[in-house]
Amino acid sequence: MKAAEFIAPAVAEYAAAHTTPPDALLAELAEETRRLMGDRSTMQIAPEQGTLLTLLVQISGARLAVEVGTFTGYSSICIARGLPADGRLIACDVSEEWTDVARRYWAKAGLGDRVELRLGPAADTLRAIPPDEHVDFAFIDADKAGYPVYYEEVLTRLRPGGLIAVDNTLQHGAITDPAAGGNVPVMREFNDLVARDDRVTSVLLPVADGLTLVRKNATGPR
Repeated sequence: MKAAEFIAPAVAEYAAAHTTPPDALLAELAEETRRLMGDRSTMQIAPEQGTLLTLLVQISGARLAVEVGTFTGYSSICIARGLPADGRLIACDVSEEWTDVARRYWAKAGLGDRVELRLGPAADTLRAIPPDEHVDFAFIDADKAGYPVYYEEVLTRLRPGGLIAVDNTLQHGAITDPAAGGNVPVMREFNDLVARDDRVTSVLLPVADGLTLVRKNATGPR
């Protein structure tokens, strides 16, 4: 993932240079992902996003986290590292090929017992989580058309005060272009959905490809 394309390159590079960098294991994973996945490696989150995910999990005091879209495991390592020793991350993906890489790096990171991989459609995986098993933190980074479903299923299970982070919400800066196609119209509808949702407080940050943070309000309608 490149630095934010809609920010002046010098500013984006400066921000990245003044963010705690990935360690050797994450750098190795990023390089292997580029080598194995080619153009698909752009699906991997940016290093500054990984640092932010770890910080958010730590700050929120999360014990149970959910990730929708695991790919080769970079974001799941960042999330799992923010959890306490007895914390748990449910990682949802449909690709055994991609998550085989993730499994190897979870083991290298000493996180194999903290991450539970569930292969299959994420909507089904989320619906199988009991509503009373409150999720503390979630990261959504999968097929864009599925975002509204993933968001609703996670929010139903999110504890009051819990956080959701949603990736790719600025679509390389094309989100404001009325003529843009691809995933842009779908993402624009999703962004409007979140902005109208009175169950949450949200902010869309110009980090990497856009990262929306959503906090479930402690009171009000579920």
